Amino acid sequence: MKSKGNVGLIELAKQFLKFGIVGISNTLISLAIYYILVYLGVHYLIANIVAFVISVCNAYFWNSRYVFKKRNRSNVKSFIRTVVSYGFTFLLGTGLLFIMVELLHISLWIAPLINLCVTTPLNFVLSKFWAFK
Repeated sequence: MKSKGNVGLIELAKQFLKFGIVGISNTLISLAIYYILVYLGVHYLIANIVAFVISVCNAYFWNSRYVFKKRNRSNVKSFIRTVVSYGFTFLLGTGLLFIMVELLHISLWIAPLINLCVTTPLNFVLSKFWAFK
């Protein structure tokens, strides 16, 4: 017989896995937009902003329907919280991106990948316990 604690941990692990799947697709979209814009000559910080705006809308859509199962399409509060959550990690990631590229001289092609190690877990915690609680 499974205890309530084990069931809760299993559900949390399933949710994190789903969040990861959405995150992978969202990351691919975001990176594709970023890399295409940089390739086209757009400044890397502007490319990062455009990629963010598109990816946060994508993240909200899939997280609300697939990960956290908030089917209420008029849930403005969750959308605003998602924007704030992703906005916070976006600002953090942009700061880290600037530091890595300008100060540490890490490739502008590699730096966004390093950012994911910080922003993805933080986005899950903010989404799970605040945006979609």
